[in-house]
Amino acid sequence: MTSLLSPARNTARATSAAALAAALLAAADGWLPRVEYREPSRWTGLLPTGDAADLLDPSLHADLAGAQVWLLSWLPGQDTPLHDHGGSAGAFAVVGGVLTEDVVGGRPGAVREAATELWAGRVRLFGPHHVHRVTNRGTRPAVSVHVYTPGLSTMNRYELAGGSLRHLGSERAGVDW
Repeated sequence: MTSLLSPARNTARATSAAALAAALLAAADGWLPRVEYREPSRWTGLLPTGDAADLLDPSLHADLAGAQVWLLSWLPGQDTPLHDHGGSAGAFAVVGGVLTEDVVGGRPGAVREAATELWAGRVRLFGPHHVHRVTNRGTRPAVSVHVYTPGLSTMNRYELAGGSLRHLGSERAGVDW
């Protein structure tokens, strides 16, 4: 029998980012003590992929080799700017609290935002061109775990104006945010 986390024998397919995020959600007790909270802005911490594999299943070291795992905490009112992930795809899981994701989409000149509340236990998959903003609009802290493939190197910031996305700049992952 094949586990949900590991691919079937004789296949080259790596474990998906969504499966890894869901597994890390289930194994949160193993990494939650690393999470910090800070007032000025949301906290982000890189979980070494070797540590993530050891928490889940040591056979996942190869699947996680090209990925990054970020732990984030969100106090009420903390958010991200409208952004993409610089060509990386991935998934995130809400471990505690509630986050709101505003997703941008539509044809040029008619781009709009749509909001979805993501409660603890929810996993959100996204592709390499996904533009969104994540906010803790609640009254309690929230925690999420994010898996990016390939590893996150840049994030592009945007603003929505007149039905179009306007690129505001780029940030280096883990350096500028």
